[in-house]
Amino acid sequence: MFFFFFFFFPPPSPSVEHFPFFVLSWAEACLGIPFFHCTVEVCFILRYHVFYCLPGDNTPRESSPFINNTDHDRGNYYDGKNMALFEEEIESNPMVSSLLNKLANYTNLTQGVTEHEEYENEEGYDRCALLRSHPSGPQMGTFIGVYLPCMQNILGVILFLRLTWIVGTAGIMESFAIVVMCCTCTMLTAISMSAIATNGVVPAGGSYYMISRSLGPEFGGAVGLCFYLGTTFAGSMYILGTIEILLAEAMLNNMRVYGTCCLALMALVVFVGVKYVNKLALVFLACVVLSIMAIYAGVIKTVIEPPNFPICLLGNRSLQNHNFEKCMKTEVIKNVTYTTKLWKLFCGSPHLNATCDEYFTLNNVTEIQGIPGLLSGVIKDNMWGDYGPSGMLVEKKNQSSVPVQDNSRDIYKPYIFNDISTFFTLLVGIYFPSVTGIMAGSNRSGDLRDAQRSIPIGTILAIATTSFIYMTCVVLFGACIEGVVLRDKFGGSVKKNLVIGTLAWPSPWVIVIGSFFSCCGAGLQSLTGAPRLLQAIARDGIVPFLQVFGHGKANGEPTWALLMTAGICEIGILIASVDAVAPILSMFFLMCYLFVNLACAVQTLLRTPNWRPRFKFYHWTLSFLGMSLCLSLMFISSWYYALVAMSIAGCIYKYIEYRGAEKEWGDGIRGLSLNAARYALIRLEEVPTHTKNWRPQLLVLLKLDSDMGVKHPRLLSFTTQLKAGKGLTIVSSVLEGTYMTLGAEAKSAEQNVKSAMHAERTKGFCHVVVSSNLRDGFSHLIQSAGLGGMKHNAVLMAWPGGWKQAEDSYPWKNFIETVRETTSAHQALLVAKNIDKFPCNQDRLGEGTIDVWWIVHDGGLLMLLPFLLRQHKVWRKCKMRIFTVAQMDDNSIQMKKDLQMFLYHLRLNAVVEVVEMHDSDIAAFTYEKTLVMEQRSQMLKQMQLSRSEREREIQSITDESRNSIEKKSSVVETLQAPHTLQVPSLSISMDKREDEELGTKSHANLSDTATATPDHQVHMTWTKDKLIAERNRKRGEPNMGVKDLFNMKPNQSNVRRMHTAVKLNEVVVNKSQGAQLVLLNMPGPPKNKGGDENYMEFLEVLMDGLDRVLLVRGGGREVITIYS
Repeated sequence: MFFFFFFFFPPPSPSVEHFPFFVLSWAEACLGIPFFHCTVEVCFILRYHVFYCLPGDNTPRESSPFINNTDHDRGNYYDGKNMALFEEEIESNPMVSSLLNKLANYTNLTQGVTEHEEYENEEGYDRCALLRSHPSGPQMGTFIGVYLPCMQNILGVILFLRLTWIVGTAGIMESFAIVVMCCTCTMLTAISMSAIATNGVVPAGGSYYMISRSLGPEFGGAVGLCFYLGTTFAGSMYILGTIEILLAEAMLNNMRVYGTCCLALMALVVFVGVKYVNKLALVFLACVVLSIMAIYAGVIKTVIEPPNFPICLLGNRSLQNHNFEKCMKTEVIKNVTYTTKLWKLFCGSPHLNATCDEYFTLNNVTEIQGIPGLLSGVIKDNMWGDYGPSGMLVEKKNQSSVPVQDNSRDIYKPYIFNDISTFFTLLVGIYFPSVTGIMAGSNRSGDLRDAQRSIPIGTILAIATTSFIYMTCVVLFGACIEGVVLRDKFGGSVKKNLVIGTLAWPSPWVIVIGSFFSCCGAGLQSLTGAPRLLQAIARDGIVPFLQVFGHGKANGEPTWALLMTAGICEIGILIASVDAVAPILSMFFLMCYLFVNLACAVQTLLRTPNWRPRFKFYHWTLSFLGMSLCLSLMFISSWYYALVAMSIAGCIYKYIEYRGAEKEWGDGIRGLSLNAARYALIRLEEVPTHTKNWRPQLLVLLKLDSDMGVKHPRLLSFTTQLKAGKGLTIVSSVLEGTYMTLGAEAKSAEQNVKSAMHAERTKGFCHVVVSSNLRDGFSHLIQSAGLGGMKHNAVLMAWPGGWKQAEDSYPWKNFIETVRETTSAHQALLVAKNIDKFPCNQDRLGEGTIDVWWIVHDGGLLMLLPFLLRQHKVWRKCKMRIFTVAQMDDNSIQMKKDLQMFLYHLRLNAVVEVVEMHDSDIAAFTYEKTLVMEQRSQMLKQMQLSRSEREREIQSITDESRNSIEKKSSVVETLQAPHTLQVPSLSISMDKREDEELGTKSHANLSDTATATPDHQVHMTWTKDKLIAERNRKRGEPNMGVKDLFNMKPNQSNVRRMHTAVKLNEVVVNKSQGAQLVLLNMPGPPKNKGGDENYMEFLEVLMDGLDRVLLVRGGGREVITIYS
């Protein structure tokens, strides 16, 4: 069949000589089947893998570098070698040589622009050729890959549009302080980032990857989205800067309309192809560099010949000169005085006798040079700031003027005003975006030849270079430009030129063109990077509602993320102000930098074994200083924006935590949690727990069914209601066997228990152990569960309801041993009877009571438990009642008063009732019930009964007890009949032959007439004659060891205990049968283990007739106190 398909569908480029080798090796090695077993489907698969990607052709080839690393080859490799000792571990532990070969073939291709460009460049592109075109991986160095991109992103719109205004408003000294603070912040962040980036291979992803892998998915998702929002709003700011350069003014509606059009155009460019953005990146960078060179050239030019940019002052007020040419009120032409355009702006008409503005009339017009030059001494005037409210006139400080009283009409005159209120902290928020962009190098880590070397060097050099540029620009602007020009934000006093452009040489147009292309390029870069960041977050799957943004075009372009980015960017454009948008993105960038510093500090302080960065010039104090500086700058810039940004990050963090981020990236927060837990555990163990801090730390002992599922899930529900997520909860179970054989079952059972805990909202730890027997397993858990100071102090388990019907005595013996061990360990014990009838977490008990029967005081746990239960919404509406028992010698009235006062001091609200139990004679019923119990125990010890026999015997006892209760016969009458004694009947399973041999036809007839007895059950009333006859019949057999039951009398101690159980049960049932929950003191087991079975009977009688019962046994210490 295979040859039919081979010849009928020949390969594109026949290579018949390779056919046998490829077919046999691939079919047998990769598919694991002999060649002659190939079916039609396998043939198709073989045809593809044999003839595609053969050496020398240009057809697609399997791209995995480990394609030849098959099981078959591995097996052949070790045949005859001297490593046969490790053959069985090769699957999980490869040889070192194999591992090094894989690492040598590792390529770190970026998941972004490169593949997209090559995909679009070649229709039906050749992937094999693409892989061969990158034989040694990316080849970008430090200068091209890190230094220049960081320079391009750092130097941008704020430098060209706002730095001169910041210098004029804050003064040289305060502006220098702003620059130093911001640059120090980014330098410290770059040092921390360099340490993280050099701590292993950094795939493409930049800051998001570093933060998420260092601080965990919760912090990574929160800060990643904040960084995404910051990058998106940065795009808005760059677009607004572009429009401001074009319009030379900031009219809001014009900014919105033109900004929206510009955003749509840029988004279209990014959607059509990222390759165009990347090709223009070098052009945009060249524009930035040329513009900065033009600024320095202009500064040097002012020393030789200052440029001619006159500004017009009326008094000491700066005027907008784009509506007039001559800075004078009137001019004389041929001895005739004419008014100028300036006159018309301040007067009602061009006539000399027109009524003019009072300030215009009283003050003269002066023309000064806006760029006096580096040697003019203007630096003294610009040394300190000049802040003011919105609408304040821009005035020259040392210029004389005549003030006027009425300034209400000034707003309609061509003065220069402050468009916003100015203060130091506002300027910090506006300036900070000019130092962002330090992540540009780390974002390109996938394209770098040696990212661990290039990122630190390139980033730190870029920050040092740009910091030098900003610091020198602050000083040079203040030393060369007049103060009123510096404070003129939009250049109205220099004919709407960019103020920085007036300083440039050879022409202001160099700055205009350079800044325009710089803003365009930065906007395109933001619209390119932000969608990819959102796509990376979405593909990580840590924020479920963002998963739709992980999809894109066929080549991987994030189409949906681009639409989302454009929508958010439009919000920033509708704000229509660079000054208003800048503080917003400052918050998000500062938060991102804060967590970069935090990540480095945490990793350094924890000294995790994997923290081995190649960059050695870091210290946790520098990271902590950078983190503190970031936090300070956030609140300095805008405290309300800072709170909003932190709230957004906090909500995202809690959402990711709530949805359960299943990513495990070996983050530092986990290490921090481990260190904090270790420290806390050591502190907890130093001193014992005070009574005020005591709460039940539960060890929950679960039973598992045959499918390894939780048998009683309501036990977990009750745990949740009792704990409410507070304190320690350890849910455990035991499998009987050896760990070597049941290891997988133990893991499966543990997962099932965890699923049940999640379903019942039980917060705690799960542990399933394997032991040779259940008794030892529970004993080990009680002794060793927990760690240090976080150990359980109470054990919660279900009552073994079927202990009478059990095949053997292990269930009730294990239960009693557990009671003894908890008592020896001074741990409290809670035993829930009818646990399956307890309410689930979704139930709401509308009314009812929680009844506490306080018989003996064992630490106050009985009163604390109802209070804890009523904190949960299931039990919240239940009332608490406390019953106590008074004896004949007690004053019940005084007891009630004392108990009410005690509860008052305990701050517990409960109804108190004292129940009087008078001494009474032991009833005949109690004697008979005790005798039946002891006879049953004795017979079970002496007779070896099968399972069916025990069940029938138990049924006999039940029927006998029921008949005895109805008849109320006295013990004295029973004892007076020496030869006929009613004892628990023995149910013996017999076939017909045994029936004939024993001659029990009469008993069979009796069983037929008994309506309440199942088939094949034989009820036997043992008399002395029958017992002697039975012994004679079996005289040839070994003695059965049945004790003579006729002289048996009930033990007086057991009679008294049974009397107490019966009487107390009568009282409890009478008072609390309708209660939602009954809490009872649990009596301790007998010291003599011979009475263990009787102990179980006592507890059964005590709880008889009650639906929900919680037996409570204290741990021997006070757990509740009246003191504060």
